Amino acid sequence: MVRVARGLAAAGTCLMLAGCLGAGGDGGAEVSRFGAGPDSVRALQGDASPLIEDLRARRSALPEGGSLHEVARAVLDGYSRSAESDLLSARLRAEAASKNWLPRIGPNISLTSLSDVVGQLIIEQVLFDNGRKKAERAFAAADVEVAAVALSEDVNNRVLSGLTLYLEAEQARERRALEAQTLKDMMHFEWIMSERVKGGVSDVSDLTVLRTRLAEIREVMAAQQEAERTALAELAAMAARPMDGLRGLSEVSLAEDPVALSVLRAEAEAERDVAEAMVARAGFLPGVVAGGTVGGGSTDFAVRLRTEQLWGLGTGAELRALEAEKEAATRRRAQAEEDSDRVVRRLDARLDALARQAVEAGALRDQARANLDLFQRQYDGGQRQVMDVVGVYETFADRQARALALKYELARARLELAAHLGVLAEGSRI
Repeated sequence: MVRVARGLAAAGTCLMLAGCLGAGGDGGAEVSRFGAGPDSVRALQGDASPLIEDLRARRSALPEGGSLHEVARAVLDGYSRSAESDLLSARLRAEAASKNWLPRIGPNISLTSLSDVVGQLIIEQVLFDNGRKKAERAFAAADVEVAAVALSEDVNNRVLSGLTLYLEAEQARERRALEAQTLKDMMHFEWIMSERVKGGVSDVSDLTVLRTRLAEIREVMAAQQEAERTALAELAAMAARPMDGLRGLSEVSLAEDPVALSVLRAEAEAERDVAEAMVARAGFLPGVVAGGTVGGGSTDFAVRLRTEQLWGLGTGAELRALEAEKEAATRRRAQAEEDSDRVVRRLDARLDALARQAVEAGALRDQARANLDLFQRQYDGGQRQVMDVVGVYETFADRQARALALKYELARARLELAAHLGVLAEGSRI
């Protein structure tokens, strides 16, 4: 009982010394839990940091009830959430780091007498460490933020992959429907030309051209059917439920302009790198440690200086390198902001160009339809030949296919921008 009392007294003394040194305020050298900083304390206690709050508050750019939103939900429901395990591990490490200010207690292992392992304990409390423990807590908190951004990136990329597959299937389905109508009309022209050839009015070469065109249309239809089947098969492997009955496109709302995920990752990694550099720097400087041994019939307690790393001829250069790492982390963050701004500007310009091209393609399609109607009336009046109408009809079919391709290219560009900004998935669901 006396040994236990002495051990408790020694541990209590260590705690009192740590509390006295840590209660003094905002200095960088204390090791108490009050020196962790407001953001890291919130993260370690389970409350979200501003970065995680930003991720959680993000609204999806896919309106509820739309086809794209339904695909995104199905893809997320089938998500294995591998990145979530990394976030959980980071949070557990942060929770462990939040207790690093407490005394450490362990057995005293003696090679000469293994019976002393249980009979003697070592109690140690760091009183002054040049901010090492504080930096360790900051590193753990930043590591949680990095894992949270990685999870958001993983989820948004998965949703983008699922939506891209859905767009491929939907585009192939619409293109096949267009080609089916084209095939029907061209078969009518082929029948007319066949009757004219039988009557000796037209040349057989025109009939051969039409039949070649029909074969090309059937080939395109088969290719589109295969593309649709392949995209739907991949989507079914990702989604939690079948997507075969879903049709059409819904809007992608990009009203908000949040900070891109790549920038958030760079910010979190910069904070983590700076904290890591501070931990390494503190290892070169002497600290104050209080502790001793309890058991074996004696109690030893003392306060001493300790250095984690030995000094050498290159220590000065190593310290300067650690200081340079802080500047490098800041520059990497600035570079990430520049790269993200370039991506956003490029995608915005692409969206503007695609929107303009889609309007122009729609106008050209309507004009080609008007020309086709005109040539059809002239053909009915005996002013045009069959091949004249066929040529105008092929132009109209090409305009239709071009307008359809631009429609889906524009939708893919919007999804790509939303994924870059991290708003494809609801932040609260992530």
